[in-house]
Amino acid sequence: MNDSQLLRYSRHILLNELGDTGQEKLLNSHALVIGAGGLGSAAALYLAASGVGRITLVDHDLVDLTNLQRQIAHTTARIGQPKVESARLSMLALNPHIDVQVFAQRADADWLQQQVAQADVALDCTDNFTTRHALNAACVAHAVPLVSGAVIRFDGQLTTYDARHPLSPCYACVFPPDDAPEEISCATMGVLAPLVGVIGSLQAAEALKLLAGIGDSLAGRLQMLDGRDLSWTEMRLQRQSDCPVCSSRAST
Repeated sequence: MNDSQLLRYSRHILLNELGDTGQEKLLNSHALVIGAGGLGSAAALYLAASGVGRITLVDHDLVDLTNLQRQIAHTTARIGQPKVESARLSMLALNPHIDVQVFAQRADADWLQQQVAQADVALDCTDNFTTRHALNAACVAHAVPLVSGAVIRFDGQLTTYDARHPLSPCYACVFPPDDAPEEISCATMGVLAPLVGVIGSLQAAEALKLLAGIGDSLAGRLQMLDGRDLSWTEMRLQRQSDCPVCSSRAST
């Protein structure tokens, strides 16, 4: 790191668990963020500010006035622009020394297989069931840890699926692909704005831990936030031996 980087990341370097070695790992890492909405805004901004050297962001949508209540990477002046381009401007305004690559498109299965293979960690910041499963399948295939977040109304969820560990479940173990839930969205159900920031920021924190090798991940644990009283509940997750996505992995 040069002098400017040592100053920029000094508060990270002061952490014994991270230090200059951990920060170097972040600078040499590649994070893939699926979705530039509420979760993706918070996650991408913190990954950028923290010095993750390469960040790939994908979203097919345009900035809309209704997004601005919670999607803090975007501004009123950018209404009508692709969300990924808007987010890229905000990320580089925070940290112009990182590489931000954006794709204004849907993340289909083929695209995800190619992009996940190049990433060190993936963040699921989408609300689309099909995309979640395609991302999960790619992460299992390439043994890339997947940090998953979700928020609707006053409820948030956060966990990590890590195919590098044989006993870790994957997304399909918890939410079977042939059991699609009724599609719900903020447009019909509403969402308390700061909760997407809470979960998105925690997705970034979990991703940074995974990239730097700090502490214990959330693999096998689902954290659930009730925004009505700000209480957390934890549920243990088990890998399913008959999972159509990860059952071929060794169990020992």
